[in-house]
This record gives sequence, structure tokens and C-alpha cells, in this order.
Amino acid sequence: MATLKKAGRRSARPRKGSGTPTPTVAELLLEIGVEELPYQFIIPALASLKESAERLLNSQRLTFQSIRTMGTPRRLTIVVDGLAARQASMTKEAMGPSKAVAFDQTGQPTRAALGFAAGHGVSVQELQVRQTPKGEYLFVVKREEGRPAVNVLIDTLPQLVLGLAFPKAMKWNETGVRFARPIRWIVSLLGGSVISIEAAGIKASNQTKGHRVLGAGKWVSVRDTASYISTLERQGVIVDPQRRRKLIEEQIAAICHKTGFQLNEDEALLDQAVYSTEQPISVIGSFKDAYLEVPSEILITSMKEHQGFFSLRDKKSGRLAPHFIAVANNEPKNMSLIRTGNERVLAARLADAKFFFDEDRKVKLEERGKKLTGVTFHHKLGTMAQKQERVKKLAGFMAGHLYPGQDELRQVCDRAASLSKADLVTGIVGEFPELQGIMGGEYALHDGESTDVAQAIRDQYLPKAIEGELPRTLAGQILSLADRLDSIAAFFHVGIVPTGSEDPFALRRHATAIVRIVIEGKLQIDLGTCIDYAMDIVTKDGFKSASGLKLEGRRLITEFIFERVRHYSRVVHALRDDVIESVLKPAHDKVIDLVDLVQKMKVLEVVTKKPEFDSLIVGFKRAHRLVEKEQWTPEPVDEARFQDAAESALHKAVENERGRVEASVKAGEYSQALDALVGLKPAVDAFFEAVMVNADDKAIRSNRLSLLKEVDELFMSFADFSQIVVQGR
Repeated sequence: MATLKKAGRRSARPRKGSGTPTPTVAELLLEIGVEELPYQFIIPALASLKESAERLLNSQRLTFQSIRTMGTPRRLTIVVDGLAARQASMTKEAMGPSKAVAFDQTGQPTRAALGFAAGHGVSVQELQVRQTPKGEYLFVVKREEGRPAVNVLIDTLPQLVLGLAFPKAMKWNETGVRFARPIRWIVSLLGGSVISIEAAGIKASNQTKGHRVLGAGKWVSVRDTASYISTLERQGVIVDPQRRRKLIEEQIAAICHKTGFQLNEDEALLDQAVYSTEQPISVIGSFKDAYLEVPSEILITSMKEHQGFFSLRDKKSGRLAPHFIAVANNEPKNMSLIRTGNERVLAARLADAKFFFDEDRKVKLEERGKKLTGVTFHHKLGTMAQKQERVKKLAGFMAGHLYPGQDELRQVCDRAASLSKADLVTGIVGEFPELQGIMGGEYALHDGESTDVAQAIRDQYLPKAIEGELPRTLAGQILSLADRLDSIAAFFHVGIVPTGSEDPFALRRHATAIVRIVIEGKLQIDLGTCIDYAMDIVTKDGFKSASGLKLEGRRLITEFIFERVRHYSRVVHALRDDVIESVLKPAHDKVIDLVDLVQKMKVLEVVTKKPEFDSLIVGFKRAHRLVEKEQWTPEPVDEARFQDAAESALHKAVENERGRVEASVKAGEYSQALDALVGLKPAVDAFFEAVMVNADDKAIRSNRLSLLKEVDELFMSFADFSQIVVQGR
């Protein structure tokens, strides 16, 4: 019989031999030099580059201390500090056939053993026999020595470079590689030495390029990250975006201090300035006072969207100042040239904006609204005119539902909704879509509409971000809710439902906005009724419903919004998942008052911290499981069948506390309701200590289960306590 090694089971992992000297480490520097990237691409690209590098190095068993990124419009750079000089060695093992199958009766290896050994490149004598739960089996164990890091990087760094994805990509040479912009050079250094890689037809070197103007586009050599940063800075490039950000902030602060103006802070615009420059220099410019007759939102948006300029305000009055700050990618001796050029270009833009504004006001919003019949909302959901009409009906319903009898509120909502989408066909909104709603409110005032109507139109798209500003008025809140709920109901109706990361119509953002407006606005509204009404309006518009969604629509939309409630409750109120679920699970088929539900969660979480609560929940869950799993016919509890005082005591306790719980819940006094439930603990404990529920007598057993059903229903009238996790269990 062939001699085989006997061995215990060992896990396949990198070996850490005691006494082995610490492997030497080195610094990896990789720079991808490109034609100017759009500033929007750079932050996601750097984040992706770092994430991919971490994943790649871990998969290749190359340890490292840290990874950092830097970038400008012309370069994406990653630095890996403390990269191991070699891969960690690794022991691999594989299980083969059983010993009984691997050897014949004479002890000679069979074809199964020979094939298994040959498949792994070893002899039969090198195989090991191990005892497993299934019996004795053959194993092959191979030690894979770590390769030098440079060899691993030669194979893998090109994948890192070419694996970057962008919203838009292009091909520019015969390699057919797709990248946001053409790759022009690659710097790849490990411990100061060039790693000979090639990507997109470009061979790596230690040569990089400086600023197009300040560095005259010269090639310069670098040896490590320190020399890379200092050499590029001498060539007019500040490669670290955080340094550029700080420099821009200091320059703007100095200008504002000198001139007495106040900056309209805008983080997105600051990001644009940081990632559009390699050597930022800030300069103040001005425009004609006459343009201040145009609403400030138009001027600010024009400066931002067309030119990337920061707007300024007068510190005393708070009004927009006829000045701006531009951040240039240069450092010329005569800044007046840049200032003059920026002023000339901006003047043309502002003249266009003023023209659109003047022309728009010549036609009333009500007249413009007629053109919405020619604007498509979605090819499955008709026109924007139909959308506006649905929002009008839903807003009126919600206003009446919230405050019955307040005709004034309903009239404001009705009028605002009737004009809400008309600004979509104006010149300004056509030029600056982000001003929709804002311009509608502006033009409504010009047309003589009330301030309340104009403000509601202006606020209909708030909040614009997850943490953005909420609508300022009640009518604005109702209009925003109606608009978003209609979108959700309409898209769900035709089967366009967000899945995974796909949400092309931002329905999750709409649901989050609904949750925030209702909860933070403290609107006591039954969202379930509103969902039903929104679905009914969409159905009456005649759009074909998706298969299977007609009957499921209410449940799906409710659960979709509840997902946002879960997230909101976790993030904003730091509530436990089980507490959230215990309140939401039974809420689908009841009045859906989000303000009330969150309040109930908060009170329940407080009570769960009481020392007696955990043991109470253990008793409740025992009762809940029994009434769920046992086969019996629920009937009213018959006191005549009680055989133990504990049964009578529990029944009496439930009867005494039921009215208190129901009254407290109805009044929203949730602490009192929970105190009443907690007060049942002694009676529940005594019952389970004294009584065996599954008695031999079927009538006694059924009566005891009915008693536990009363306990279960009383608890469930507040929340589904079966969802609560006993802490520490």
C-alpha cells in the first residue's frame, strides 16, 4: 500500500511563522495622467480608485499600512504606504476521494487517487489521509510561496487603471480602451523604482507633467511621494485637493474681509473650484447694478451654473451685491485680464437671463399652463397637464382631510396646484431647470396671485435633498406631499418600482421627503387613506396597470414608505430595529399616522430599558407562541372552568387593565398604556408558574388558551411585542 502522510485538519490561510523577520515595506505611488477631466468625475473616481486598490491588495495578500488619494483635473493619484515587499505565503488544501475509494483491497492506489494527485501536480505519496465526519478522506496540501510585490503589481496595476468606470467614457487610440479622457502618461513607482507596467498603450515611468501654463507642460522626474508633491508644486500644481480647498477658502475670506461683502456659501460650488484647478487663484469682479432688478435666484444660478462663480451679499442689508468671486486655474502677473474677461462673459449671461425673465412675465402662468398638454411626464403616464390635475385633486383631498372645514386652506392648495407646473414651459426654467417652482412662485406674485399661493408653488419641490430645507407653509407642505405621493402611486401603478440600487425617478427620495414633511411638520394625517386616494386618481386617468400590482398597490406603497420610516427612525432618533418593527408591522391595516407611530416607538424604547420589561416579554412571547401554534377553537373565557387561583387572577388583571390600555392608546398617552401592560407581569408570571396550559382535559386546555389569547390581544393592541428582542439573548 502506498505510504501516505497522516495529518490533522489545517485551515487554508497565510502562514505566520513565529520568529519570521518582519517583511520589508515600501511606498507605492501610482499617477494616471489625463487630459482635463470634468470636475464632477474626480471625487467618485478617487473614491473608486482607493476602494479598488484596497480590494486588489487584499486579494493578492499584500499587506499595507494606509492608502490615500490625490487628484487634479489632469491626474488621479494613489499612494500606498507601508506596502509589503512580498505576498504572504499561503497553504492551500483540497479534499479528494475517500480512502476506501482511493485504494483497492491490496492497498494500491486506484485511478481515483492517481487522478486526484495528478490534478494537483503531486505524487500519491504526498497525499494526506484525514479523519472527517464522513470517514477517512484524501487531502492534498500545498504551500504557495509569496511572490515579490513588484511581480504581483506588474500583473495587477493595469487592471486597477483600466477598471475605473465613469458616467461617460471615450476611446482615443487603437487599444480600444475606454476612459473619461485620454490617458497621456502613467507614473508607477515602488520604493523609488519604476514598475514596468503598460495600460492603454502607455508605458509607466517616473515622469510626470506640471501645470500647462505655470509649468510650461514640462516633463519632470519624481522618485517618491514627497518629491512628487514638491516637484509638482514647483511646476505650478498643488496636487492635494485638501490643500487647494484650504487655499481657496483663505483667498475668498481675504477678499470678503477687504471688501466687506459676505459669501453665499455653496459646498458644491467649492468642490467645483477645487477640482477644476491645479493652482487656484481667486479674483473679485463686478456686474451692472441694473441686473439686480432680476430675482437674486436667477442671478446666483446663472453665475454658478454658467461660470462657476461665487455670489456675494451686502453684510448690512443681506441683499445680493453686484459682485462675484471667480477661481481661476492660473497665477498671472496681471489679474485684471482675468477679471475683465470674466466680467465680459458674465455680462452676456446675465443679459440673456434678464431677457428670459422679461419675456416670461409677458404671459401669465395660467395661460402657460395650457401648453403642459404638450409636455410628457412619462410615456406610460401621459402629460404634465395630467400630472398637474392629479396633484390638484390630491392636494385638495389632503387639505380637507387634515383640516376639515378650513375652506381657505383648501382654496390656496387648489389654486397653487393648478399653477404648480406652469413654469416648466418658461424661458428661465428651460435655461435653469433647478429654478422650477422658485420661478413659478415669482411669476405667480407678478400675476397678482396671493402670497400664500406663490409660496406654496415655490416650496413644492422642497426638500430638494435628504437633509434639505422643508416647505415653509402648510399649503407648501401639502402641495409637496401631493406631488410626491402622486409620483410614487403613478410609477407603482405602471410597474416602475425601485429595485436594489436602481431608482431612476428618485422615488426613494420622494418617500423620504414625505416622511420628513409629515413627521417634522407634525401633520396628523392618515397616509393610508391618502395612498388609496392617489391610486384611485391614477387609475381613473386610464393608465394600464402592471400585472399583479393593482391589488397589491396599497401594501407595496405603504411598505415602500415604511422603509424610509425605518431609516429615519434609526438615523434621527437612534431607535432599535426591533422596536421600530414592533410598531410598524401591525400598522399596515390601520390608520397610518407617522407622527403617532414614531411617538409610540420612542415611548416603547424607553420602557424596554426598565429592568422588569425583559422578563415580561419572555412571558408574553410564551403566551404568543402557544396561541399561535396550538390547534384550538377560540371561545370567550369561561371563569367556571378555572382550576387555579392564578387563572382567575390573570383574567381579572387583564379585565382591569384593558380599559386603561385602550383609553390611554386612544388619547395618545402611550407611557400610561405601557405602564398598564408592565403591571400585568406578576399575574403572567404567576400563571405560568402555577398552571400547565396543555391540560389533559380539552375544555380546560381550550379555556386556558383563550385566556392567553386575551393577554396576547391586549399587548398586540399597542404593538407587535413578538418582534422585541430580549436584550442579551
